[in-house]
Amino acid sequence: MKKGVFIGLWLLFFLACRKEQQPAAPAPPEPLLAVPPGFPSPIFPADNELTAARFALGKRLFYDVVLSRDSTISCASCHAPSHAFSDSVAFSPGAGGLPGKRNAPTLANVGYHLYFTREGGVPTLEMQILVPIQEHNEFDFNILLIAERLKTDTAYVRMSREAYGRDPDFYIITRGIACFERTLVSGQSPFDEFFFQGKTDALTASERRGKDLFFSEKTNCTGCHAGFNFSNYAFENNGLYDEYPDPGRFRLTEDTADIARFKVPTLRNVAVTAPFMHDGSLPTLAAVVEHYNSGGKNHPHKSPLVRSLGLTVQERADLVAFLESLTDEKFINNPKFQK
Repeated sequence: MKKGVFIGLWLLFFLACRKEQQPAAPAPPEPLLAVPPGFPSPIFPADNELTAARFALGKRLFYDVVLSRDSTISCASCHAPSHAFSDSVAFSPGAGGLPGKRNAPTLANVGYHLYFTREGGVPTLEMQILVPIQEHNEFDFNILLIAERLKTDTAYVRMSREAYGRDPDFYIITRGIACFERTLVSGQSPFDEFFFQGKTDALTASERRGKDLFFSEKTNCTGCHAGFNFSNYAFENNGLYDEYPDPGRFRLTEDTADIARFKVPTLRNVAVTAPFMHDGSLPTLAAVVEHYNSGGKNHPHKSPLVRSLGLTVQERADLVAFLESLTDEKFINNPKFQK
């Protein structure tokens, strides 16, 4: 009887160990597009709906130096995930090492933009892909020649056919990259946890004071940086200079009223996108806050919203703290978007 009890206990132990050693069920795959609380869904064009094949093709193109004339830079060279798909220098170097002419903006939530480039001259994300390709200080290349390169790569041919039912050409290049970029949605910062999810401890006391200042009539920051993406996408002059070397929107419209006006950028992940302004001339968030606190230069087109604020040292520090709370670490470190 004792022998039988021993054998029974041994069997129970053996089965329990086998049960513990069984591999855990694999986690469900992360969706290609995750829309955060409080966000609308990005709109994909009818000819460029999101699919896994298009995402994979666009992601590979985004990270591939084949897009540049000398095969030295890719989209990610100027739009790095660690900087919320922007850069850490005032002007990103292009093919041949030539410096760009404007500071590289973040691509976070780019699918929500109404138009593209800092003067707003490009109506769709697909068309925007052509801008860096043909710019001499960026890729300095021709999209038809890029397509010829891709046709020699059997993997690109296979991926293009799976994604769009055609061999590599200008169509799949522009649409593939745009499809990938529309999935770069960022909305999981501490501010989002506080505001959209009701987590009252998500923000520090300083961040909450900065939030109150940001949304107050005293600063009226939301006069330009409004909505879920902290931008009204308008064209404004913020008094950065008395005279601007860059003509801004005037380059597109040739309307003198548009001289030195630029599209209002998003503030999401702004703490990791330094240096700031269209020319990368302000190195820190503290410098940005100080600029607006001073009221800026008296340019004739300066927005009336830009005025001296009279903020105390503590208030300026609190505003910086709030802006830092807009950093979405989950987005920046998401392996789905990494090379």
